[in-house]
Amino acid sequence: MTVPDRRSPHDREIWRLALPAFGALAAEPLYVLADTAIVGQLGTTQLAGLAVAGIVLTSAYGLCNFLAYSTTSAVARRVGANDRRAAAEMGIDGMWLAVGIGVVLAVVGIALAPQIVDAMGASSASRPFALTYLRISLIGAPAMLALIAGTGYLRGVQDTRTTLVIAVIANVLNLVLEVVLVFGLDTGIAGSAWGTVIAQYAAGIAYVVIVARSARGSGAGLGARVAGMRQTAVVGGPLVVRTASLLVVFLVTTMVAARLGDDDVAAYQIAFQILLFLALLLDALAIAAQAMVGRFLGASDEHQARAAARRMIEWGILVGVGFAVVLAALDPWIVRIFTDDPEVRDLATEMLLVVALLQPLNGLVFVLDGVLIGAGDQRYLAGAMAVATLGVFAPALAVVVLADGGLLALWAALTLWFVARAVGLVARYLGPHWQVTGATRA
Repeated sequence: MTVPDRRSPHDREIWRLALPAFGALAAEPLYVLADTAIVGQLGTTQLAGLAVAGIVLTSAYGLCNFLAYSTTSAVARRVGANDRRAAAEMGIDGMWLAVGIGVVLAVVGIALAPQIVDAMGASSASRPFALTYLRISLIGAPAMLALIAGTGYLRGVQDTRTTLVIAVIANVLNLVLEVVLVFGLDTGIAGSAWGTVIAQYAAGIAYVVIVARSARGSGAGLGARVAGMRQTAVVGGPLVVRTASLLVVFLVTTMVAARLGDDDVAAYQIAFQILLFLALLLDALAIAAQAMVGRFLGASDEHQARAAARRMIEWGILVGVGFAVVLAALDPWIVRIFTDDPEVRDLATEMLLVVALLQPLNGLVFVLDGVLIGAGDQRYLAGAMAVATLGVFAPALAVVVLADGGLLALWAALTLWFVARAVGLVARYLGPHWQVTGATRA
């Protein structure tokens, strides 16, 4: 691999979008990562309970990422076609849809929380903690989804700095609240969840205000448009399938880990949250890809769309290599931040070495995801993800379960899945079919 040529004309814009994009991308995982560090000090059963509730929340919000991704590509195309009012209308429609889905998610999730926790395989000791954290956290669903939709609009108009400012403020607020509630007021895992909910509402309200102000400036109305909300949902449908396939993998691996024992699932939680955190750092490049590729294709400039995509792939692999080196070097010290249980530490240290090895591959996968989402090629992404999940991961996991494999075998199945994803994405990128130009993708 060669270091990318510093003279590329796209570098400045790539990093102008990618560096601040990390803040918004990492919002929910950073909340849970902070919770993991704080709750881990309360005990192993509390951490195991958080592991179960955390993956459920991550999965639920991940399924709703179409609110951001479909909005980003659609808004970016309209920006490229110089139609700012239509771009603003897409953002408003996404916000209304997000709040509606968030209310339904909160009501249904709280009502079914016991069944969800039981289905995830929580032990009798960790179950009460998982139930408490999940029920309280779901109260923040409307705000969290409004946040997701708002970031999608701002990315589409090529503004990722604002998302960074909001994310930094919200995460600092979350951390302060959790320290006060958990350690100062001795509220336990419930205090950790309430701190996150309050921070989510603060960030969600900020996005509502910013998007509404932008819409007024472009002449767009603020009312709910049923047709626009329906269009956002339809366009996002394949992304839901794609994300659902991804999240099924994470849910199933957590369920398998939970049945291995509390030490195993606690170690898996630490490794998984760090994997997710680093993936979102890499996904910041994918956000730049969504915004830039969408804008170039909206302006009917196929050459620049492919040139920018190629450049971001180079950077994605290089950054992944850097993450791998740093994570491998700091592995033992990182684990100590999350737990003082020696058995959990040993298991987590092994898991993090696997996570480190996956980083260059993740860099390629996440950037290509962003390129194809920016091009509006959601249907291919959905099909490719389903094939990787059902055709590769499912058989590999079956072998692990039947052979009574441990955590390392479980991570081996995950690695095969990442490889299968990379093969499908590279094959699509090398062809011409993703490069459809115009303000909308026919």
